[in-house]
Amino acid sequence: MDGTGDSVDMLRPDGHAASLIDVASDRLWDRGWRGIVLDLDNTCCAYHQPELADGVAAWVATARDRGFRIVMVSNNFSERVAAAGAQLGVATVPNALKPLPFGFLRALRLLGTPRRATVVIGDQVFTDVLGGKLLGLRTVLTEPLVAHDFPLTRVLRFLERLVYKRTPPVPGLPIFRGED
Repeated sequence: MDGTGDSVDMLRPDGHAASLIDVASDRLWDRGWRGIVLDLDNTCCAYHQPELADGVAAWVATARDRGFRIVMVSNNFSERVAAAGAQLGVATVPNALKPLPFGFLRALRLLGTPRRATVVIGDQVFTDVLGGKLLGLRTVLTEPLVAHDFPLTRVLRFLERLVYKRTPPVPGLPIFRGED
């Protein structure tokens, strides 16, 4: 079996980056993507921290200036998500229940971009990558900003390691700085 279309592909991101700020937005744009769905915890903010990670606000501002539509989708509570979204000047979808499709579908309506032109960027395989893939969106997996996580997330990260032991991640699209 060549792996095409199998269930493991639903857990494979289309690209990888050390962090959000390492994703080259110009390369996303050149590939025709116009909408970005951003995760909050451990992608834009360290877990349990109210401050945006260094460089995140500038990255989002640059992407917005380029013409991207951006929305933040998070499983976190409304107040935290709204505060981060306000700092970034982006719409938000809190309490999203990722990887279920409801939050992603709401994000697509807010973005006004077609699925083929929308990418999800986040730090978790079983929420961000799987949720995006279930709707046919492209996905970029980042490393978590900090090792500390919500207890359920620690369980999911353990499962990620088990999945990747059997099926290591494949290199994604060359959309990151430093790749040609």
